[in-house]
Amino acid sequence: MGFQLTEIVPWGRSFSEYRSMFALGQSELSRSILGCGDGPASFNADFSAQGGRIVSADPLYAFSAEAIAERIDAVFQTVMKQIRANRTDYIWTHIRSEDELGEIRMQAMRRFLEDYPAGIHEGRYVNAALPNLPFENGTFDLALVSHLLFLYSKHMDFDFHLAALIELCRVAREVRIFPLVELDGTPSRHLENIIGALTHNGMTSRKVRTDYEFQRGGHDMLVITNTETAS
Repeated sequence: MGFQLTEIVPWGRSFSEYRSMFALGQSELSRSILGCGDGPASFNADFSAQGGRIVSADPLYAFSAEAIAERIDAVFQTVMKQIRANRTDYIWTHIRSEDELGEIRMQAMRRFLEDYPAGIHEGRYVNAALPNLPFENGTFDLALVSHLLFLYSKHMDFDFHLAALIELCRVAREVRIFPLVELDGTPSRHLENIIGALTHNGMTSRKVRTDYEFQRGGHDMLVITNTETAS
């Protein structure tokens, strides 16, 4: 069966993981960045502390820090149980055990929760959901989507994916999506048709191999550019 979830859950990743997942070098980190669907990741907290220009958008940000913390506690063991049951679907090199993974994830989510009140006040965390974002055309240089689109292909259909990606290309000059596999590690059922539809809509896309691989087979990102916003 592989990893299975009945709903999208809050699960935070770190700044260093974002750098690896999206191949973010100094050039990319000098740009204005939208993290879409960041949830309780610590990327915004750590990047903004370094002077980075970052806004995260997620419907999770409609809730208080206390409510988000309760939600994290409610789903944490569910996710860890799935990982333990499917541990052969993961590569235990940089992260060496399930317990270490749990600590890394909780550390990232605690960092987010510490930063969240200030980030809300500063406008760095915005309550918004795909496929309708409250930003002007070309607001950002780069949009990143971590572990949402394609990963939850069973939960979100082709039309949603296409509408979401078109919207991301409206607000950002370049879009990067990671990973391109579903929760169970199989290639996304929508990916190839999405690439064709993006081309039809005047966008260019390419799969890029990254240095990051924890979920077995989950090492590629999709890089999309729209000639209208990229110019």
